[in-house]
Amino acid sequence: MTGFLVRRLLITVVLIWLVTTVVFMFVRLLPGDPASAILGASESFQPTEAALVTVRQRLGLDRPLVEQYTTYLGGLLRADLGESLTSGRPATLDLRLRLGRTLQLMVPALLLSSLLGIAIGVLAARARGRSLDPLLSVIGLVGFSVPVFVIGNVMVLILAIQLEWLPSSGYIDFTQDPVRSIRYMVMPTIALALAPLAVTMRMTRTTVVEELGLDYVRTARAKGLTERVLIYRHVLKNAMLPILAVIGLQVGAAFSGSVIVEYVFNWPGIGRLLLQAIDSRDYPVIQGTVLLLSTLFVLVNLATDLSYAYMNPRLRRR
Repeated sequence: MTGFLVRRLLITVVLIWLVTTVVFMFVRLLPGDPASAILGASESFQPTEAALVTVRQRLGLDRPLVEQYTTYLGGLLRADLGESLTSGRPATLDLRLRLGRTLQLMVPALLLSSLLGIAIGVLAARARGRSLDPLLSVIGLVGFSVPVFVIGNVMVLILAIQLEWLPSSGYIDFTQDPVRSIRYMVMPTIALALAPLAVTMRMTRTTVVEELGLDYVRTARAKGLTERVLIYRHVLKNAMLPILAVIGLQVGAAFSGSVIVEYVFNWPGIGRLLLQAIDSRDYPVIQGTVLLLSTLFVLVNLATDLSYAYMNPRLRRR
């Protein structure tokens, strides 16, 4: 197990370094000049070349690319992502604040999608061939086929505008008013959970159906084991490996979906921060945001691999 853990940790470190390098290079390929954005360039106002040169020197954008990359890596080792080119604040402050707000949506959304997806998937597998199965499959069809921005706008139209049950958009800090904060969270959380729920449900149904066709299930039924005990103590346990893999992958999908959800519901999370940073060519914030999200995704995959090895000892010897 120690060798397996060391190999996975080394792979994780290499992946994070590769992501760091790729993000650094791609950000500098974005069209537009951050110095012009900082000085407020527009059709009616164009800053002078002297002002542009001064800003580029202050930000270090006039230095060779290798020197910029070396400085960037050195800052990362000190947990220093640099200062935002637009706000002047350390990028780590904005990232820490916005990530917490995004996790307020992601954690309950992933918990909801995982628990409901497994429960509905097991129910659909047990109802295979009966009228309930296609009815439950509609949930998966909606989650797979309908984009999250469509779901979000439909929810706003029905729940906020027509029924007036929930606020249409915005954010309230949980410490200020817990009840209002939860009301603002309901719609974006549900919108973010639907796609992962559909994927988890379909995978659970498929794997449980496969397990139900194996010999040990027929033997257990012949011995008089109840269906509930058979499903939840034996079948679901053996079917959990691919389900765990799918749930781990949904973390990355949830981060990408949160960008759209935060835009639709005007939620001030890390997704909206990334869009604003791209619009203003804010290199430190773009690099920090993408690096943070990529690192979290890699760490989640590492945790998934370790859970695989824990549940299947054969993987530890590879």
